[in-house]
Amino acid sequence: MKGNLLGRKGLLTGVIIILFLFILPFIFPRFYIYMTSIILLTGLLASSCNIALGFGGIYQFHHAVFYGAGAYAAALIITKSSLSPWIAFAAGPIVSAIIGLIMGIISIRLSKLYFGMLQVSLGSLVWVIVYRWYSFTGGDDGIHGIPLPEILSSANGAYYFTLFITGLSMFVLYRILKSPFGSVLQGIRDNPLRSGIIGVNVKRHQLMTLVIASFFAGVAGTLFVVVDNTVFPDMLFWTLSMEIVIMCLLGGWFTFFGPMLGAAALVALRTFVSSFTVYWALILGILFTLVIFFLPNGILGYIEQKFKKGTEVSVDRG
Repeated sequence: MKGNLLGRKGLLTGVIIILFLFILPFIFPRFYIYMTSIILLTGLLASSCNIALGFGGIYQFHHAVFYGAGAYAAALIITKSSLSPWIAFAAGPIVSAIIGLIMGIISIRLSKLYFGMLQVSLGSLVWVIVYRWYSFTGGDDGIHGIPLPEILSSANGAYYFTLFITGLSMFVLYRILKSPFGSVLQGIRDNPLRSGIIGVNVKRHQLMTLVIASFFAGVAGTLFVVVDNTVFPDMLFWTLSMEIVIMCLLGGWFTFFGPMLGAAALVALRTFVSSFTVYWALILGILFTLVIFFLPNGILGYIEQKFKKGTEVSVDRG
């Protein structure tokens, strides 16, 4: 009974959040619509990273390169060719997945920290190409004023498009994790040696996970083009990758919605605190340190743990 009650509460909370997000443009000014759009796509980015990091046990230390690659692919197709922007939106994630596959094939033979460091090195090469190729990518100036279809040219149009694609992507990621593939992936995370002994192709599953994570990072990058109409090299820089990892850890990297919560907290903190002080990163560091010490499973992980303990106590008493 207690479990059913918690399940109904979770469903009700989800419905309330969805309704709030749907009516948000009718209540709040444009600034908050833009910020919510950034939270949604950043949450998708963090969730895609967490598929590899939290559920796959893969040291995904340079996830931002796939985010930036998807954004640049979409922006370059729109600005450098006569193809439809909708084709560009579809091509962005595919380009990210291809880069993820190539980097994965090169790095997958290594494990843990060595994998992460090699990925940072390969991702930095992609960043250098984008940063230095002025005639094609615009170099450190980036690409600005990217033309979009009329339906996406308004803040509300971009917001609802971002909301729909983010919701659809999160649903697909959830179904992947709840599939047999997701169960095997988590088994590999917990004990890769035993998984290999029972016949699981560990490296193949990890490589597939990297491609999936890269694809949805590219989706987030394409959504940024829709929301901000611009791209810049810092989208591929390793410091953004570290922020993504912090989002996962802050919200709860062993939970599905934890990275979304961590992204919302980080974006809100950066937006509002930076308006009062340039040392917002210091406040983030202090907050993150406190989470590591007192909430090692993240905010949502702590909440879920408390709910489980409450359920167990109720069952024991019954």
